[in-house]
Amino acid sequence: MSDTPKPEGIVLTPEEKARRQRRSRAIALSVVGLVVLFYVITIFKMGPAILARPM
Repeated sequence: MSDTPKPEGIVLTPEEKARRQRRSRAIALSVVGLVVLFYVITIFKMGPAILARPM
């Protein structure tokens, strides 16, 4: 018998790991893009009146 332990679960190949990393980056960029879009839309909807508020 061999004393080396077998990895449990699913073992990904280097190609699958690279694909997963690319997919994760694409999802992260999409989320960041949506955040920026929502921020810009919010600022646009507030308009210039946001600068003329009483302090």
